[in-house]
Amino acid sequence: MDFELVAIALGDVAWILLAFVLGFFARSAGLPPLVGFLATGFLLNTQGIANDVLLQKLADLGITLLLFTVGLKLNLRTLARPQVWGVTCIHMSIVTAVFGLIVYGLAVAGAALFSALDFKTSLLIAFALSFSSTVFVVKVLEEKGEMTSLHGRIAIGILLMQDVAAVVFIALSTGVLPSLWAFLLLLLIPARRLLLMLLKRVGHGELLVLYGLLLALGGAEMFELVGMKGDLGALVLGVLIAGHGKAEEMSKAMLGFKDLFLLGFFLSVGLSGQPTLQTFLIGALITPLVFLKSALFFALLTRFKLRARTSLLSTLNLTNYSEFGLIVIAIGVANGWISNDWLIVLAIALSLSFVAAAALNAISHELYVKHRTIWRRFQSDQRLDDDRLLDLGQAKIAVIGMGSVGTGTYDTLHGRHGDTVVGVDIDPVTVSKQQSTGRNTLLGDPSDADFWDRVQASHRLELVMLALPKMTTTMAVLDRLREASFSGRVAATARFPDEVEALKEAGAATVFNMYTEAGAGFAAHVTAEFPGIGKAVME
Repeated sequence: MDFELVAIALGDVAWILLAFVLGFFARSAGLPPLVGFLATGFLLNTQGIANDVLLQKLADLGITLLLFTVGLKLNLRTLARPQVWGVTCIHMSIVTAVFGLIVYGLAVAGAALFSALDFKTSLLIAFALSFSSTVFVVKVLEEKGEMTSLHGRIAIGILLMQDVAAVVFIALSTGVLPSLWAFLLLLLIPARRLLLMLLKRVGHGELLVLYGLLLALGGAEMFELVGMKGDLGALVLGVLIAGHGKAEEMSKAMLGFKDLFLLGFFLSVGLSGQPTLQTFLIGALITPLVFLKSALFFALLTRFKLRARTSLLSTLNLTNYSEFGLIVIAIGVANGWISNDWLIVLAIALSLSFVAAAALNAISHELYVKHRTIWRRFQSDQRLDDDRLLDLGQAKIAVIGMGSVGTGTYDTLHGRHGDTVVGVDIDPVTVSKQQSTGRNTLLGDPSDADFWDRVQASHRLELVMLALPKMTTTMAVLDRLREASFSGRVAATARFPDEVEALKEAGAATVFNMYTEAGAGFAAHVTAEFPGIGKAVME
C-alpha cells in the first residue's frame, strides 16, 4: 500500500471536514456557506498549509463550470441594455478614478504598505476593487431563486461586462495576444445547430451531464489553444446553447458538480498567502469602500430609469469585491509591479466584503420594505417596459410560478374558472413561451412588495397559488403578503415534510407536498381513466 497516498487522502478529508463544519456554522448564522469555506482557507493558511496543485485544479474547474452555467442562462439582449453596458462603463471609470486617488493619497501620506505605491499602481489596485464577484452573486441569486428576475439579470449583465474588461486587461497586461487561429472560433456559430441537435438526443441522465462537461471543458480548451482565456470559452459555449428547452435541465443536472468544485476555489482564496496583522488591518480599512461602490451603483441604476426596488436589489447583489480583482493583483505581482502583500490584502477585503454582502442580501427585501419611502425618492418618473408594476386586471386567482407544476395548476383552474385565472412568472423566457400557447401569463417578481400593495388595494384577488421552485422565494412572497395585509387565501407547494409546517406558520392556508402526495394524485388519475379496473379485480 502507498502510505503517502493515504496521508494525502486523510489530509484532504480533514480539509473537507473543516470546510463542512465552518460552512455549516455560516449557514446557521444566516450567511452563505462560502463564507465558511473562505474562513477554512485562511485558518489552514495560519497552520502553514499551502495551496496545492489538486486544490487549484478543482478551483479552476469550479470557475469554468460556473461561467458555463451562467452562459446557459444568459440572454445576450440583456447585455445590450443601457442599464448594463452604460452603468458598467460609467461605474468602473468613476470607481477606478476615485479609489485610485484615495489609495494614492494614502501612499503620499506614507501609510504602511501604501508608501511603495506610485500613481499607476494605485490605479491598478483601484481597478481591482472596481469588480464585483460573479461567484458570490450567482450563488446568492441561485439560493434565492432570483437568477431570472430583472434585478438578477441586470446584476449578472453588469458582472459579465466587468468580466470582459478583466479579460481585456489580462490580454494587454501579459502581452499575450490571441493567435490568428482565434478567427476559427467563429465557426462555433454555424456549429450551434449541431450542438443543439446533440443536446436534444442525449436524453435526461448521465449523458446530459457528460455532454455539459464536454461543452464546458472543451470550450475552455479551444479558447486556451488560440491564446484566449479558457473560462471565456466555457461561457461562450453556454451562451450558444442557451434558450434551448433542455439548457435549464442541463444547468440543474450540473449543479452538484459545480458546487463541489467551487469549494476548491473558495479554499484557494484563503490559501493565497499568509495573513498578518498589518495586511488584515489594511484589508479591513479597504472593505468599507465597497459601500461607496454600492451608492454609485444605486444612483446610476435609478438614473437609467430602473425602479428603486430593482436598483436596490441589483446594488445589494453587487456590494462586494471580486475574485477577478485577485487575478488583476496577481498579474501585477507576477510582473513585479506590486508586492505580494497586496494579494493578501485584497483576499482579506474580498472575504470581509462577502460577509457584509451576505448579511445585506439576507435581508434585502426587508430593507426595501422598511425604507421604501426613502428609496423611491431617487427613482425616475419614467419606467421601463419590463420594470412596471403588474396589473392583474379582473383576475380572481393568480398562479405564481409557471413551471411544470404551475402550468398544470393554471390549466386545471382555467378549465373551471376561465379568464379569472392569471399566471405570473419572474422569467421572461417562460412568460414568452406561456403566452405563445395562449395562457394569460404576466412577467413579474412575486416578492415585490409594491405589487402586493397594489393587489390588496384593488380587492379583486381571492386566491394566490404559489408553485415556486425555491422555498426561500415562497417564504419571501408569504412575508410580502402578510405585510400587505392580503385578505385572500394562499396555497403553496412544498417538497419536504419539514417545509409544510414552516409554510403554514408563514401564512399559507394549505400546503401541497408534491412528493408525498404525488402517489395519491397518480392513483386518482389512473382510477379516473379506468373506472372499472378496481371492480374487475374484486370480482
